[in-house]
Amino acid sequence: MKLEGAQRRVTIFIGEHDHHGHTPLATEIVQRAHAAGLAGATVVRGVEGFGASNHVHTTRILSLSDDLPMVIVIIDNHASIDAFLPQLDELITEGLVIVDDVHVVKYVGRPAPGDQ
Repeated sequence: MKLEGAQRRVTIFIGEHDHHGHTPLATEIVQRAHAAGLAGATVVRGVEGFGASNHVHTTRILSLSDDLPMVIVIIDNHASIDAFLPQLDELITEGLVIVDDVHVVKYVGRPAPGDQ
């Protein structure tokens, strides 16, 4: 897949204990993004943060949190991202979803095994 120039990014902020049924929400979002054929998705676990509830979640030893922030970033073309957004509306009951336009400078994947 070639992905350069003007594209769209979705950034999703949720908690690590958020689930869709029995599946961690971050996993469900990545699996759906993959099934939708999007260019890629990355999940990052935060070490500290707070959101709409105003409760600080942190990894600091004296105040261990059991619900650290998670960030999922997905980048693809405008049409593909826009088509994927209704799935996020269905999945996310608490959190923050940001959509912004980005300029992709380089997007290069590894060759699949056997393609070398």
